[in-house]
Amino acid sequence: MRNFFLEPVGMIPHPSPGKLQGTMNKVQLSNIDHGGLRLARRYSAELGHSVNQLLLVPSEFEEAQRDYPILFRRDADGDFQAVAILGLDRGENLHLDTDRWNARYIPAIIRREPFFLEETSDQDGGNSVATFVDLDDPRLGSSEGEPLFLPLGGNSAQLDEALAALQTIREGLVQQRAMFALFAHLALLRPVNLQVQLGDGLEYRIPDVFTIDAGEFAALSGESLNRLHRSGFLPHAIFARSSLANINRLIEMKAAKLTNG
Repeated sequence: MRNFFLEPVGMIPHPSPGKLQGTMNKVQLSNIDHGGLRLARRYSAELGHSVNQLLLVPSEFEEAQRDYPILFRRDADGDFQAVAILGLDRGENLHLDTDRWNARYIPAIIRREPFFLEETSDQDGGNSVATFVDLDDPRLGSSEGEPLFLPLGGNSAQLDEALAALQTIREGLVQQRAMFALFAHLALLRPVNLQVQLGDGLEYRIPDVFTIDAGEFAALSGESLNRLHRSGFLPHAIFARSSLANINRLIEMKAAKLTNG
């Protein structure tokens, strides 16, 4: 039996997964200093995309549940976070095909690359959030890809999409605290140890993860059900539970990979 290792996920949208242990040349993004910069968006192991799970925030559940199993795990501080499961072996993303991402939905933590948010201080001593960019990211340059800024200085559509992904994560990290607190209060979080069998004796075990307890969810009624509905998190519980059907899809993708070498 092989153990499934959940690799660390950065909770704050800073560097790309592959650069968490490296160095960055990060600067605050400006249409004056970076007016000629272009981004050639692509995906690869070299860019850190060979990971078996990625952070998700609640607003992503509806789209993500069509492609990925959504499970919950505790971070280093004991707080819950949601993750999309991408593969079964360490460093395995079954949706990564050369430089393409084969899924209908790409998580925001990837779509925001190579940008991230950071608090800055102004002259009055106040704090604000600014967009930074890693100028050492190989997808950035002056000749290939789409421009970050329009000729008159406005944001390009590609930059707006990345900034929207950053905002999704920023808001979602706050929203998920309330969601998981309510799930826990309603006893909806159930620990599971999943076992995935691929035949020929090959089996994977996915320990220390949580999902929505189907029995507790079905038994909700009265004020408990109304509270979940009023919170806006009722659909998220449904999306997370229904996403587990994608485990079968992962099995099929893994089996195909093993067959094709």
